Amino acid sequence: MQKIIYYVASSLDGFIAGINDDISQFILQGKGVEKYQADLLKFETVIMGRRTYEFGFKYGLQSGQPAYPHMENYIFSDSLEIEDLAKSVHIEKKSINRMTEIKRNSKTDIYLCGGGEFAGWLLDNNLIDQLKLKLNPIILGEGIRLFGNSTTTKKWNLIEKESFEDGLQILTYENK
Repeated sequence: MQKIIYYVASSLDGFIAGINDDISQFILQGKGVEKYQADLLKFETVIMGRRTYEFGFKYGLQSGQPAYPHMENYIFSDSLEIEDLAKSVHIEKKSINRMTEIKRNSKTDIYLCGGGEFAGWLLDNNLIDQLKLKLNPIILGEGIRLFGNSTTTKKWNLIEKESFEDGLQILTYENK
């Protein structure tokens, strides 16, 4: 069965975006970002929450179209309704059984794009296998938390650490 990998940018204080979904303080170019973009090409399946999918609208994503055209896109939401979906876009209700089915049927590991609330639900249900943090040398103070409102506690094993000249680090953790 494939792994769910939460590959996400984070501030030092654990936010994946600032107030009003602001990501302008994050490192948006350089060797670490290039590595992240190359890594995304290895995935054929992406999962995300509704707010993460809708965040793409700010950057030109059209409703019903895939956020990642080379992947099967699964948007998990109990409220999102879109009539005209591209063939590679699927709207799903949050379900442990459905997540297990997607893991079983995916040809590659699964990219968890976000967001915080959805990642928190996955964490609460022990469904995240690997965490790849693009740790940015910034403190945001408030915004969207890495795992939303989850209060789950868990230990992770650091298996890889990459550092880049601009201060960005990519830290890879395995679920114990």
